[in-house]
Amino acid sequence: MFAALFLAALSATALGQSMTNGIMSPPSNIRPAGLTDVDIVQRLDQQIPLDLTFRDETGKQVQLGDYFGKKPVILSLVYYRCPMLCSEVMAGLSGSLKALKFDVGKEFDVITVSFDPKDTPEAATAKKADYVKRYGRPGAAAGWHFLTGSQESITALTKAVGFGYEYDPKSGQFSHATAIMIVTPEGKLAQYYYGVEYPPKDLRLGLIQASQNKIGTLADQVLLYCYHYDPTTGKYGAIISRIIQLSGGATVLGLGLFLIILLRRGSPGDLKELNRSHNYVR
Repeated sequence: MFAALFLAALSATALGQSMTNGIMSPPSNIRPAGLTDVDIVQRLDQQIPLDLTFRDETGKQVQLGDYFGKKPVILSLVYYRCPMLCSEVMAGLSGSLKALKFDVGKEFDVITVSFDPKDTPEAATAKKADYVKRYGRPGAAAGWHFLTGSQESITALTKAVGFGYEYDPKSGQFSHATAIMIVTPEGKLAQYYYGVEYPPKDLRLGLIQASQNKIGTLADQVLLYCYHYDPTTGKYGAIISRIIQLSGGATVLGLGLFLIILLRRGSPGDLKELNRSHNYVR
């Protein structure tokens, strides 16, 4: 029971987090037995190994690099037999994706990888069918990939992204924290979002930033100028100085446009009267 409560707290907030080291967890020496390796260590701007081999939901052998190069990617690590947390992660992710105006398979892709080497392509197929149906947008099946792999590939990927977990042989289940990651088209880790709920606004800005502004609108660019991703919270926060700068600039621009409109609306008679009054003052 204590372990479950600990994992829930770990997933929801960065307890004892030291972003100098990028660690989202209490020190291993104060964690309960069976959870000493359960943590999430941020590897921001680090390259993930794109040559790792997995199998997709059809059983075809693929490399991670097959899904990179053009679009940013949301990466989620779960295991398909998970009775609790993984289902919450996937439900939260699919709900956030539905709230985004961006479409999976168009502006970005999603890769869900099982860290259980016993999971099969058949299990991946069932999960994909379920969540693509929940998402409910055309083209999603081509952009949301469910992978399984060997222990070697799983270990290499989880270490690269800083995802720690432990297997409990008594229950046959894994202890793990929860997070999703945004990865650039080149395969570099850009952002981490913790817990089981992911604000769509933050995800949108994160995807735009990871794409190097190749997706999104002018309004999104303005928002990115005014908001900054904080890795300690996994959220975007306002940059007050930039908001003030933009507000001041907008005020000056508005006054300038107002004066131009007034001058253009003035009649020739008004201008003559103005000149006559000017000469009289002299």
